[in-house]
Amino acid sequence: MGSLQTPIGMRSSSLLDTSCGYLLRELQMIWDEVGEDKFEREKVLLDIEQECVEAYRRKVDHANVSRSRLHQELAESEAELTHFLLCLGERSVPGRPEKKGGTLREQLDSIAPALREMRLRKDERVKQFRSVKGEIQKISAEIAGRSTYEDSTRKITIDDNDLSNKKLEEYQNELHRLHDEKNERLQKVDIYICAIRDLSATLGTEASMIITKIHPSLNDLYGISKNISDDILKKLNGTVVSLEEEKHKRLEKLHHLGRALSNLWDLMDASYEGRQKFFHVIDLLSSAPSDVCAPGSITLDIIQQAEAEVKRLDQLKASRIKELFIKKQKELEDTCNMSHMETPSTEMGNITNLVDSGEVDHVDLLAAMDEKIARAKEEAASRKGIIEKVDRWMLASDEERWLEEYDQDENRYSVSRNAHRNLRRAERARITVSKISGLVESILVKAKSWEVERQKVFLYNEVPLVAMLQEYNKLRQEKEMEKQRLREMKKMSIPQPVAEGDNFYMARPASSNRRISNRSMNGGFGSGSPINRKYSGGFNNTNNNYTALGTSIRRESRKSEA
Repeated sequence: MGSLQTPIGMRSSSLLDTSCGYLLRELQMIWDEVGEDKFEREKVLLDIEQECVEAYRRKVDHANVSRSRLHQELAESEAELTHFLLCLGERSVPGRPEKKGGTLREQLDSIAPALREMRLRKDERVKQFRSVKGEIQKISAEIAGRSTYEDSTRKITIDDNDLSNKKLEEYQNELHRLHDEKNERLQKVDIYICAIRDLSATLGTEASMIITKIHPSLNDLYGISKNISDDILKKLNGTVVSLEEEKHKRLEKLHHLGRALSNLWDLMDASYEGRQKFFHVIDLLSSAPSDVCAPGSITLDIIQQAEAEVKRLDQLKASRIKELFIKKQKELEDTCNMSHMETPSTEMGNITNLVDSGEVDHVDLLAAMDEKIARAKEEAASRKGIIEKVDRWMLASDEERWLEEYDQDENRYSVSRNAHRNLRRAERARITVSKISGLVESILVKAKSWEVERQKVFLYNEVPLVAMLQEYNKLRQEKEMEKQRLREMKKMSIPQPVAEGDNFYMARPASSNRRISNRSMNGGFGSGSPINRKYSGGFNNTNNNYTALGTSIRRESRKSEA
């Protein structure tokens, strides 16, 4: 036991002094007893010494190998620690002494804790990198549109040479960007899906089938994550654009049908009940495409119903056009007759054939008639003042004729039932007749002014009014001259045979198409009034009326125009 506590050097020498020396002495005793040769003894001792040296050399070499291995382990540990510091971006290791000292084993023991700490940090950092890169790959796969993604970390490659926080932040920033892009794409997908559903509801189509046809993942019923690839977004956008175009086409078609219905209703004078069924179509006329969003507002059924109604009304249109055309023709004739104008000619037969054959549009036809009526009414309005004066002139002429007949009646002052009435009428007639000259001059001035303004002849029942009035003035002057001659002859008491028809009076122009009732001498209405007698060396009977004057003037006017 005491030998175990002896130092190594002392122990080695003591071993030589005890064990080896004892054995050497025992060998010498054997050699002496045997009588071994000295040369042989030297040889054996030399072999023993050589064997001892070799044994020591082996031990020394083994010790050198152990030392070298410790140096290598220490160097590798130092290199590994340095590598950890570099790849993790660390400057120092907490807990490691800055000064190196002690034996190799002590140095190894001192670096081991720091090395274990850095290995743990590296493993944790690698896990972070794998998690972040795994999310990046997953989201990238979703954005790329790959339908399946294998969540296997073995496929994730990590660069062990760069595990710094800076690199990790770069990956985290990339992951954040991909998250934003994914959310943005999901929002776009949701917006497109909502637009498809709204448009489909408006158009009356099945949105679920359209969405599933683009990709099954877009249908919530399948319960899988939505495909948000560029291809899907492109398909969704194309689908929305296609539905918008279909919406525009249908709305444009309904606008056309609505205008056609409105025109046909006005043309056919349709009832409120008949129109009520298609009021929603008429309401769309004032709606822009962006305003039409009510479900089922522009379905194919609505279009087909409107088309059927338009077709039905088109079939009834021809007969209604004829009725309206005749009605407007009557309105035009009434307007012209009331103002004593010439009615524009309209060939009803040709118009009817054109309507039946469809060669003329009813809108254009009725618009042309409305234009004629508008022009006739405008001209009638411009002639109104003159026509009113002409009517007054006609009435005054009737009164003048009646007054002349009254003055020629020898029994006008006799006591009779209606004598006092005729007397009062004669007084009023003389006042009216006294204003004829001024009235005729006023009509002439207005008619000539009208002709200058309109650059056309003022016709009264196809007779030039100015020529008629001028001829009237001429006849009136001849009449006055004849009356003056008769009065002079009467004063001279020269008997003059007077025929029954030689009573001079001014006939009422017969160009008016209406008859004014005239009371007879006894206050009644006479059927044989000489209203239209014409002067010819006196005045003939009623058959020679003023119409001949108008006819001759009209013929002369047409000849001059020709």
